[in-house]
Amino acid sequence: MKKIITCVLAALGLSTACGNENYETLGVAEFAKCIQQQDITLLDVRTAEEFAEGHLEGAVNIDVKQDDFISRAEKELSKDKTIAVYCKRGRRSANAASQLADKGFKVKNLKGGIEAWKSDKMPVTTDNYEVDVFTTKSGKTLKFHALMHACIRIQFDGKEIQVDPVGKMGDRTIDYAVMPKADYIFVTHEHGDHFDKAAIKTLTKQETQLVTNQRCADQLGYGQVMKNGDNTSIDGITIEAVPAYNYTEGHTQFHPKGRDNGFILTIDGTRIYIAGDTEDIPEMAGISDIDIAFLPCNQPYTMTTDQLVKAARMVKPKVLFPYHYGRTDVTNLPAQLKADSIDVRIRHYE
Repeated sequence: MKKIITCVLAALGLSTACGNENYETLGVAEFAKCIQQQDITLLDVRTAEEFAEGHLEGAVNIDVKQDDFISRAEKELSKDKTIAVYCKRGRRSANAASQLADKGFKVKNLKGGIEAWKSDKMPVTTDNYEVDVFTTKSGKTLKFHALMHACIRIQFDGKEIQVDPVGKMGDRTIDYAVMPKADYIFVTHEHGDHFDKAAIKTLTKQETQLVTNQRCADQLGYGQVMKNGDNTSIDGITIEAVPAYNYTEGHTQFHPKGRDNGFILTIDGTRIYIAGDTEDIPEMAGISDIDIAFLPCNQPYTMTTDQLVKAARMVKPKVLFPYHYGRTDVTNLPAQLKADSIDVRIRHYE
């Protein structure tokens, strides 16, 4: 009887344990202090619609009511990190905490959920960018925020990395003023959907290091210039500048060979290939050991879906994010690359 009562109370968010697996329930002040630690992953277990209406900054969203909750959690979350979980009022998060604890996760649950958080005048954000979380070889957290088009925000070990930041495209905007200043900015080339002086200015602090090609550096009047084939290292991040160009007849004027860069970033052993604007060029065959790849898909400027499949098979990343795809239908790519054991994740990089 005692165990049954304990489990019922846990489902209501009123207890810290159920069965043989334990999780800790924290009040707002304790939870706020907890999530400032580097070994914490913040998890929102509400619906995507609730998440979009407002959530805690930096939270990952996995709906506990979905059938694939545990499979996604085991795939996307690290057991080396403590999972700080919340929902609306604490009931769903208690359920999620119990499930996660049963699978060996270390879990802390927010008592009263986001409603209690807001009642205590704590901040929430309506930034609904999708976030993918990875764990590096030494167990640190690496986060990728899907902003838009070719704009990528990366967080690692307290550092902020921005790739091709652009504040406005058509009716879509990114408010970089609400984001932390960047420690590193990478710009692949000069086109307006990749290079935005105003966005760069907003993100820049005194210590910000910007890496780009010669054309962008000339327009900015500063920046560390890299050309195809160059290698360097900044604060332990290894950077390789690789070719990015068009070869299809009638398209070569968009991205001529030798002018623009793709970048390979090696962050704590994790190799990330950000291709920039390119087709499935032969140089991709020489790119290896890629953990995460961003490949563009919108002809005539970059690749068709067939070209992207060929490029993915050359590069062989563990995880692939199609990006820069505009109105191109990329929903068939996961099925096309399933046999290649490539985890294709479609995010809102229109």
